[in-house]
Amino acid sequence: MQYLIMAYTDEKLWPGLSAAAKEQRFFAAYSVYVEALNQSGVLKGMNRLRPVAEGVTVRVSEGKAQVLDGPYAETKEQLGGYFLIDVPDSEAALSWAARCPAAEHGVVEVRPIWEMRQP
Repeated sequence: MQYLIMAYTDEKLWPGLSAAAKEQRFFAAYSVYVEALNQSGVLKGMNRLRPVAEGVTVRVSEGKAQVLDGPYAETKEQLGGYFLIDVPDSEAALSWAARCPAAEHGVVEVRPIWEMRQP
C-alpha cells in the first residue's frame, strides 16, 4: 500500500543556520534517510517544495477563481517536502516516518494514498 510521508518544518529557521549546520542537520541526515528508503526498495517518489512565499492559493467563489499569493493559513511549520513510499501496512509507514529527519525538527504527517481507478 502506498503512503505519503509529508515533512513539515519551520522554513524561517533556514536562513539563520550556518552552512555547517545546514550540512550536518539537514543535507547529511536526509541523504542517509533517502539512501535507506532506496536500499529497502520502498521509495516511489519524493521532492522538496519551494518556500511558501512562492506558492499561491486558489479558491473558487461564485464561479470565479480567486488567486492569493502565499499560503492561506499562517502556521509555524510549512510543508517542505514529501516521500511517496510503498510498504505492506501502516505500521511500516509509521516506522519510516519516525526515521524521517523532519520528525526531529518539525512534524511528519503520514497519509495512506487513496488510489483512484483510471476510467
